[in-house]
Amino acid sequence: MSEVDVDEIARELRLVIGRLVRRARDRTDLPAGQAAVLGNLDREGPMSTSELADRQHVRHQSMARTVGQLISLELISSGPHPHDRRKNLLGITDAGRAALQSQRTRRAGWLAEAIGSELSPEEQRALAGAIPLLGRLADH
Repeated sequence: MSEVDVDEIARELRLVIGRLVRRARDRTDLPAGQAAVLGNLDREGPMSTSELADRQHVRHQSMARTVGQLISLELISSGPHPHDRRKNLLGITDAGRAALQSQRTRRAGWLAEAIGSELSPEEQRALAGAIPLLGRLADH
């Protein structure tokens, strides 16, 4: 068995996964920044604008703009912070959760259609077998 070039595998994998993520993002209604905020609030629960900015690695002012847009769309709500009166606590609304779920469903549907139409049954099984490996890399 020949040796594999792990550096080359890493480069190719990064490029292919990047392309795949960009194609999936093309199937969304929400801008990426707004979707990321909704995803954070959905997964991690209520938090402040500052906490969201830290998690997204953006400036507070940029996050405040995104938060304002999401509040005006009624996808998130703002209320008093229980421990710090200077801050507001942001949470995802039912409408925000529905928008996020719709986006996730659309992305998964696109990917399922692509897998079904572009890959043979043998290739589909190989892809299914690679998922745990990719998960181990993501957890590293």
